[in-house]
Amino acid sequence: MSTAEGRPWTTAETEVLLRSMMRAPSVHNTQPWLLEVEPDELRVRERAEPALPHHDPHGRDRAASCGAAVANLELAVRTLGRAAETAFLPDARQPDLVARIAVGAEVAPTPEELRRYGAIARRASHRAPFNGVAVPAPVVHKLADAGGAPGVEVRPVRPGSEVAVVARLLHFAAEHFRTDRGYQRELSLWTIRDEDAHRHGVGIPASRVPSGSVPWAGLVRRATEVPDTPELERRLAGETLLVFVTADDAPLDHVRAGYALERAWLAAVDLGLAAGVLTQPLHLEPVRSALCEDLELPGFPQALLRIGYAAEADPPSPRRGEQEVLRGGPGPAVRPPGR
Repeated sequence: MSTAEGRPWTTAETEVLLRSMMRAPSVHNTQPWLLEVEPDELRVRERAEPALPHHDPHGRDRAASCGAAVANLELAVRTLGRAAETAFLPDARQPDLVARIAVGAEVAPTPEELRRYGAIARRASHRAPFNGVAVPAPVVHKLADAGGAPGVEVRPVRPGSEVAVVARLLHFAAEHFRTDRGYQRELSLWTIRDEDAHRHGVGIPASRVPSGSVPWAGLVRRATEVPDTPELERRLAGETLLVFVTADDAPLDHVRAGYALERAWLAAVDLGLAAGVLTQPLHLEPVRSALCEDLELPGFPQALLRIGYAAEADPPSPRRGEQEVLRGGPGPAVRPPGR
């Protein structure tokens, strides 16, 4: 494996690439990606096996998860001092090929790229209340700009009537999923209960999916408290919500949405913020349609990102072993990533 200058990727560099991608957010922590490292090119492929027919029946979240992994990988390439040019879904004959990153000549990373690369290791899903301190409007706009990507619009959910719409729809979705037996069985299957023995792999640690309360629980279990709509609206009014909208609803749009979401998320972490993503309600067509119509969105809503200041850092979830992610070629020494 070599770079554009003909120098082989070192073991340390390959590990940087791998670990950056492995720390991307993914639906139910399924980590549905593979990395191929070739001369002058990195390829990200989508795994087909972590299917979630009740949560993600159309594979939107799985594709978005791969898009988030591409965002991290691109940052890793830049941090290693190389130019990176990304092409999404570049080959119609290979539908599992999510992206190609062409690795170019030596180009020093910018200070912003270095900071956001550093945010990868600190990023984790926040499933708790924020501390009540409002995010300043200029910061919100900066995060929306950071998430900018071709074909994706990122905008805040406006206080007042728009927050009320989201509260009503989240309440409807939470009640639905709380009583959906198929969904609850699927969530249970992907929940890690013996966390001490399961230090790497896939799935959601039980301690990270408390019974909790909407919207903070993120994932809705049978025991999740669903407050009435006025209370939910009051809670959401104390948070910042970004909605990610695509012009179309094809796999390319889902990948781009995940890429944009991760870029915004890393920018938030870099600025001392925490965040948690909500896609679950958008898999209910009445919720998605109402959100699009009532917020007058110019396309298809793909995700909501809750943003705020957290009282303490969120622990990361387990990750696959590196040998499960790297396809072909010599890789780094195999050891499970830390929790």
